Amino acid sequence: MLFTLTGTNLDAPDANALADFYRRLLGWIVRVEEPGWVVLQAPGGGHTLNFQVEPHYVRPAWPTAPGEPPMMMHLEIMVSDLEAAVTEAVALGATVAEFQPQQDVRVCLDPAGHPFCLYTAG
Repeated sequence: MLFTLTGTNLDAPDANALADFYRRLLGWIVRVEEPGWVVLQAPGGGHTLNFQVEPHYVRPAWPTAPGEPPMMMHLEIMVSDLEAAVTEAVALGATVAEFQPQQDVRVCLDPAGHPFCLYTAG
């Protein structure tokens, strides 16, 4: 039996707006765009990042705190220049998380509040 992971879905109150943030951040291509559902894919193909409306969406807490909705997953994004990448992400609508657990990684929050990590190779 073969299992192949083909995509990751992110819930959001506005799936189209969140997909647009990641499209601009990553430079990925829109493969499907409908109201409330968007599929992005890297220009070379492969795994997709999908966005769907969740009407009862609640922003996750970062860092996790008792009684707060925890993050269930986060994206790891490798960049060539950490400082420049953080500046670009913020210009596109991200915020830098107050809590930073590592010196060489920056945790940011996308416009819907999902944490994502920016890091350099090495």
